[in-house]
Amino acid sequence: MNHKASIILTGVGGQGVITAAYILGKSSVNAGVNVYASQAYGIAQRGGSIFCTVRMGNVLSPLVANGTADVILSTEPIEPLRYIQYANNETKIITDIQQIVPFSVTIGQDEYPNLTEVFKEIKSHGILYAIDASSIAKKAGAPRFKNIVMLGALAASGTLPFNSNILLETILETLPKEYGEINKMLFEEGMEIFHQKGRI
Repeated sequence: MNHKASIILTGVGGQGVITAAYILGKSSVNAGVNVYASQAYGIAQRGGSIFCTVRMGNVLSPLVANGTADVILSTEPIEPLRYIQYANNETKIITDIQQIVPFSVTIGQDEYPNLTEVFKEIKSHGILYAIDASSIAKKAGAPRFKNIVMLGALAASGTLPFNSNILLETILETLPKEYGEINKMLFEEGMEIFHQKGRI
């Protein structure tokens, strides 16, 4: 098990990125592991870009130096490219494949990059794991909870400096109890799809 982990979380507002970062920090506390977490940078509202850091273990600050992230976890496929400077060739870049089209693209002001090209660029900087977290959450009737699928995938990556059961227990104790069973299912499916999909 790793002694420390530096994790970048990114996505857009409304996808549970900040909640995921909070759960990771709380999980570290529950595990008795030292943790530093950043505030969210960017526009923490629906559609705005979000950036958080969580560092666990033998670390002294929430700041992640360029080229030192262990994981970039993203709920939107283009967002990792905004923060790719934190990656190195061993960084695991775990992203949902669902595109969130910005308003500027909708009105024809900008153009969303080709996803194949996006993934090609990401793979030139780290190890890419692209999963369909959105479809898993929608199929379960909980599209707002795709962040739990992503946390399951993170747990399966072997990056965390504590047992994945602690992360699941923290999810269940932190989020509303009426969603306990569905959150457990989404977390476990996230772990499973990470292993099934593998790096691309």
